[in-house]
Amino acid sequence: MRPVGSAEELERRRLRAVDLLGKGQGPTEVARMVGANRRSVQRWARRSERGGTAALAPKRHPGPPGKLDVAQRRRLGAALLEGPKAQGFATDLWTGPRVAQLVRRMFGVRYNPKYVPRLLRSLGWTPQRPEGRAYERDEKAIARWVRDEWPRIKKRQSARRAPRVPG
Repeated sequence: MRPVGSAEELERRRLRAVDLLGKGQGPTEVARMVGANRRSVQRWARRSERGGTAALAPKRHPGPPGKLDVAQRRRLGAALLEGPKAQGFATDLWTGPRVAQLVRRMFGVRYNPKYVPRLLRSLGWTPQRPEGRAYERDEKAIARWVRDEWPRIKKRQSARRAPRVPG
């Protein structure tokens, strides 16, 4: 399992461990100091001996390159901020299929709507759900009903109930 921390933080930890080993500390002590396993510390030392500090640099994560470059992602982010209506959609709600359609229209790149959330997360967007409230909602009428009608209804219900006899 990958340890917690950014790639840069983990690299600093590896470099510190190798530095401490070079100053005469034992692998067990170094492992305790940097919060790693003793075998990891020994592996880092061997890699450092063979390839220097470059051998302790973080490795690029495997996987295919992204479909959009940095400039395209920036343009997509700006278009998303303008809102769905500005992009020609009927309502003001972004959905996976809508974002996929926008990406295809803007850049000619096909995205499966299932993978759009990953793209949006990489742009700093988080899933949001609109509040389920009617536009016609009348807050004053609701407050009046809660104040006047609800207590009357509640009293009537509790008066109908027979008292509970412990038994």
